[in-house]
Amino acid sequence: MLTNNIGHHFMVRQAMIPRNLKPFPYICGNRMLSGYKPKRNIKDSYKILELEEGCSLDDIRNSYRSLAKKYHPDSGSATADSEAFMKVEEAYRVLLSDVATKKKSNENNEEEEDQFKSKAPQHRHYLSFEGVGFGTPSQREKQYMQFRVDRATEQVLEYRKQRLESQYAATDLMKAKDVRQSKKVKITQAVERLVEDLIQESMAKGDFDNLSGKGKPLQKFSDCPHIDPMTHNLNRILIDNGYQPEWILMQKEIRETIERLRKNIVASRSKLGGPMTPYRQKQWNHICEQFIEDIRKLNKRIDNFNLVVPILSRQMVHFSADKEIVRAQKTYEALMENRDASNSDTKENEEENVKSFGWKSSLFKWLNLTLK
Repeated sequence: MLTNNIGHHFMVRQAMIPRNLKPFPYICGNRMLSGYKPKRNIKDSYKILELEEGCSLDDIRNSYRSLAKKYHPDSGSATADSEAFMKVEEAYRVLLSDVATKKKSNENNEEEEDQFKSKAPQHRHYLSFEGVGFGTPSQREKQYMQFRVDRATEQVLEYRKQRLESQYAATDLMKAKDVRQSKKVKITQAVERLVEDLIQESMAKGDFDNLSGKGKPLQKFSDCPHIDPMTHNLNRILIDNGYQPEWILMQKEIRETIERLRKNIVASRSKLGGPMTPYRQKQWNHICEQFIEDIRKLNKRIDNFNLVVPILSRQMVHFSADKEIVRAQKTYEALMENRDASNSDTKENEEENVKSFGWKSSLFKWLNLTLK
């Protein structure tokens, strides 16, 4: 009778499943009546159970129970779905298997660590000796002291090696320096011999016969003790015979040119006089234009001078035409003021002379009358 009831109940349950679905295994507690092998991966299983990876076993079981109540065909709820229930069951089995595997591997690792810790000598927990030596603490201490001695010896040898290498390097540098100095001396001597040969050859040809100071003693230049007399005399001889450096001649020319331009513009302004009429203003503008053009040419000359001058501090800056014109105007005004002051002084002197001459002439007339 009991067997007939079980078979009738199973047939009723099979009739409740839709025809397009395969029969699902019946669950009794935590065991399955049919042999079923899970085929899903772990990530999909976590998603099906609505869990995050790394959760506990209790979380997996609680999620499975809630989803089984929701999707079980015999639950009688509106959300009952045999296919979804099968997916939940499969995911649950996959996660249980994964958790069991991880637990087993962790236990094996812990056993290995315990075995390794048990094999380590107990004295290493409180005596290190930098991990050197073996045996009892006293034996390891002796071995550590010997290790320190060997290490100190190696460091001393390394220091001596580096010191010798640095000395050899310094010696090599000194040798290279001596070689360069000897080459420099040889070149200097060669140049001196060449110059002496050229001088003797020129003297033999008579190139020095037309010098103005031939056969006369050298003149003393100054009593300054900080100047080498020989160097100064040589430079003076070169300058007197037209061997001045190019940049010195250019500098002299630039200075003479700017002084000449300044004097010319002041003279032109003085020639125009004052006050400035339209005609005079036109002439003055023409003079200024010509002056600006001369300054522009002079600035080009300064550029050429800066390219050949050997000393940076000797370089010159450009002249400003506008500033030079203003300077010339101020110079003209100062000259006019001085001229007016000198004219007033001369008038006063003339008046005084007239007064003194009138007194003297009257005295002479009185003397003449008395004598007659």
